Amino acid sequence: MPDPLTSQQLQSVHRLIDRVAERQRNDFGHIVSDVKPDGTLITACDRWSDAAFVEGLAEIAPGEGVLSEEGSQKCPTTPAYWVVDPLDGTTNFAAGIPYWAISIARFVDGEPAEAFLDIPSLRQRIVAIRGQGAWRNQKRLTPESRAVAGSSCVSLCSRSIRVLQKRPDQSFPGKIRLLGVASLNLVSVAMGQTAGALEATPKIWDIAAAWLVLTELDCPLIWLGPHPAHLEPGRDLSEMGFPVVAAGSRKQLERLAPWGEFLRKS
Repeated sequence: MPDPLTSQQLQSVHRLIDRVAERQRNDFGHIVSDVKPDGTLITACDRWSDAAFVEGLAEIAPGEGVLSEEGSQKCPTTPAYWVVDPLDGTTNFAAGIPYWAISIARFVDGEPAEAFLDIPSLRQRIVAIRGQGAWRNQKRLTPESRAVAGSSCVSLCSRSIRVLQKRPDQSFPGKIRLLGVASLNLVSVAMGQTAGALEATPKIWDIAAAWLVLTELDCPLIWLGPHPAHLEPGRDLSEMGFPVVAAGSRKQLERLAPWGEFLRKS
């Protein structure tokens, strides 16, 4: 099994994210977007950020593959590999809404072992290490701090709103929020900002880093489709979604589970 990242490698990853985040902040508000074949947006900053991460990670961890939203979308065949969304929330970014993320996770033994979620506009960085915990701006996060927040909000993605139409006679169990950033929708649960989240069609690069943060902070999940662990090496993941329900507690997950079931069937 590949070794964990060394302290020197971790520092190098942070410096790489710093460089990309600074470029994104500088580009924000001065960018033109294009439409990809799947109808989603892409900007020159997406492309530059992706190339910077692919090149930088190859230097930091030679021989480890990289799967990225804007680059190769096939699951690498190397024992350890990286899953990168260089700019999650391009629609927000292109529209001048200052909320987007950089999402990076290193997979070892089929699951994320190190994860980095950066919110450039807020200068916040969330890091998770498998079996060791999670931190925001170097301050440890705990399940207890999440519970103290006591949020009544539930984050939905734009496609999961259709569950409301499936149960028009029932009240949704939470105040609805749409952040427009899949990775941050999910990690908001781990942070205590929301009590739960539903994601209808996230790709592996949307969930990779948030998944480890949620796991390290004991947030229960229901995978409504394929499980993202132990992906098949060489498989094209460009069209594969990993719908999921995340919650801050078992009780909240039970309240959201029926809505997740409707989402699975829709």
